[in-house]
Amino acid sequence: QVQLVESGGGSVQAGGSLKLSCAASGFIFGKCGMGWYRQAPGKERELVSFISSLTTTTHADSVKGRFTISRDNAKNTLYLQMNRLKPEDTAVYYCAASRGSDYFDGHRPGCPVVNAWGQGTQVTVSS
Repeated sequence: QVQLVESGGGSVQAGGSLKLSCAASGFIFGKCGMGWYRQAPGKERELVSFISSLTTTTHADSVKGRFTISRDNAKNTLYLQMNRLKPEDTAVYYCAASRGSDYFDGHRPGCPVVNAWGQGTQVTVSS
């Protein structure tokens, strides 16, 4: 059973930092692409950052230079370091496991059959 459990969210003032973690289980973590998404009130869920199984990373333009995605395959854990936070970063942040090695790849054995999601963690940035 695929499980993704996020932690590390909270409230912070603008300019501050937070580090999100996502503990994964139920699939072969190191084989799969992983991503962080966020959804603000009244807005659609959007991709924040993605890391492939080969550790190629992609970041949304809005977070480039401020956020860093990383993974520790030995610990089956995904991270998102968020620096210089802005009020517009306020959202629920979700961890996601891809069905393939990279964002557009098809299913890879050992990865979830369909993209899997965590329950989300709230990040609130005040001005």
